[in-house]
Amino acid sequence: MSPLLIRPSTPADLPAITAIYRWNVTHGTGTFELDVPDAAEMARRRDEVLGKGLPWLVAERNAQVLGYAYANHFRPRRAYRFCLEDSIYLAEEARGQGLGKLLLAELLARCEAAGARQMLAVIGDSANAGSIGVHRALGFEHVGVMKAAGWKFDAWRDVVIMQKSLGLGSSSAPVEAP
Repeated sequence: MSPLLIRPSTPADLPAITAIYRWNVTHGTGTFELDVPDAAEMARRRDEVLGKGLPWLVAERNAQVLGYAYANHFRPRRAYRFCLEDSIYLAEEARGQGLGKLLLAELLARCEAAGARQMLAVIGDSANAGSIGVHRALGFEHVGVMKAAGWKFDAWRDVVIMQKSLGLGSSSAPVEAP
């Protein structure tokens, strides 16, 4: 098997990113989005994240993008600037191979190096064992559940919130960066 490469995304990755997200919107509960965004919207979202100096990574094997991960500010207000939220999406055929864990580990390292102090996982569906397990394996702690927060595929879906401190976490004042 060829080695997996985790690297910053490029505009050339957008067709694959859009296809991966399309599958996750139409088949998964990890996102509560109901309408599939087009490539232009995905490009806008990527540009927004990169414009904040935050990472948007892809996992690639044999020149095929198998998944992607990015971090964005948890909320838009300035006080949240050291608290990020991760998003990870995998192609259907890439699930269960450890790619999500590798992507998340690299994302965490880059965000910590950039000065972020907290990472949140806002996980769609309390039955999303894969995402919950990956986050737990990388040191995230369960901090809450929003019960029946979304309606998708004719069922109420919970939202699981997990959190991990990065670097010094809350033990000291941050150095301005994010």
